[in-house]
Amino acid sequence: MDAEQLARLDILQQDPYETYAQVRRTPGLTFVAELDAWLVSRQADALEVLRRPDDFSSGNALLPDVPPSPAVIAELSRGIGGSPTVVTSDGAAHHRYRAPVSRGLSPARVAAAVPFIRERAAALVDSFAGEQRVELVGRYARRLPGEVIGHLLGLAADDVPVAIEGSYRAEQLLFRPLPEDEQLRAARNVVALQHLLDGYARARRDAPRDDLCSEMVSALAPGDGDLSLGQRGEIVSNLQNLLIAGHLTTTALIGTALLHLLRDRPQWELLCERPELIPAAVEETARFDTALQGFRRVTTRPVTVAGTDLPAGTAVFVAFGSANRDEATGERPDVFDITRTPVRHLAFGHGLHGCPGAQLAREQVKITLETLTSRVPGLRLAPGNDSTMLPTMIHRSPRTLLVTL
Repeated sequence: MDAEQLARLDILQQDPYETYAQVRRTPGLTFVAELDAWLVSRQADALEVLRRPDDFSSGNALLPDVPPSPAVIAELSRGIGGSPTVVTSDGAAHHRYRAPVSRGLSPARVAAAVPFIRERAAALVDSFAGEQRVELVGRYARRLPGEVIGHLLGLAADDVPVAIEGSYRAEQLLFRPLPEDEQLRAARNVVALQHLLDGYARARRDAPRDDLCSEMVSALAPGDGDLSLGQRGEIVSNLQNLLIAGHLTTTALIGTALLHLLRDRPQWELLCERPELIPAAVEETARFDTALQGFRRVTTRPVTVAGTDLPAGTAVFVAFGSANRDEATGERPDVFDITRTPVRHLAFGHGLHGCPGAQLAREQVKITLETLTSRVPGLRLAPGNDSTMLPTMIHRSPRTLLVTL
């Protein structure tokens, strides 16, 4: 992309909802140049695509918005990975990658993690004691989900910050325009993360534990003996994907939940008075300002969607964020309302590629709201808070969230 195209993409990513609304009013599908894809904007059409994985492949789900330079590619070659993951695979390969994630994030595993989530949420809020102003994205929203997924993976506490930093840098390389020197620094962070995960994979091969890392190793490399380089690359790629998906989406959802609730003071106060509304508030946040705005798909054969004929090899962008505000799904879809009767939404995808960590994400946002409304009900956005959104379609979140306690 040239500078002008990147600028248009940045504008679209910071606030895509006006574009979504225009496209939903237009018959058929609309090609959006900034995405280089046909936008699937209505919920019925999105569901149709997601229900047809044989016709709409996930192979292009994570194409970078800004292709890395040769120097960055060379730096990344020092790492361990590059294999397909559960997000970018189809058919039997997708089932093989998804199975250990589903087992590792089963309802029983999530329930067992709830005491840890509560303890860490309380400790993070306790760390604000004596302060009048706190920036919640950095001090809370990034930390809690990172610590939780690190706990489930079996990472040592000292390694969690390295893992979190490497995850964010991997996202930046894929979806943010960066100067080349910054790209190189990000690539080095990603390589460090991959070697860290590789060390855990080999350690779990020798001594398995009851954690997600061991689950992944046993599923992708059954048997014993040293892991081959190919097995290591496959395991590391899928552990890295799980790490990123396991906390960046939840970080974004926590950030947007707090932003919208604190912007609309009556709804925050209502939540403090009626904590039984917290589950509905979680669902409304996920629907209203979806963290994962959508994923790409590519047609495997000629197909027709919403009356638009698409030849094989055509890229589409399934816009979960647009589908969740489709006027056909309910009244006032562009209004944030925690008293709304929960409606069907696609915030966590649908079908074979639906997010296996949806329940874990919901629990963390729920516990966050329970902790903050009970401990600091007077929480307010600080004067002058910059609540602009990060320019991304993958983990939509406020850049910062400066609050007074």
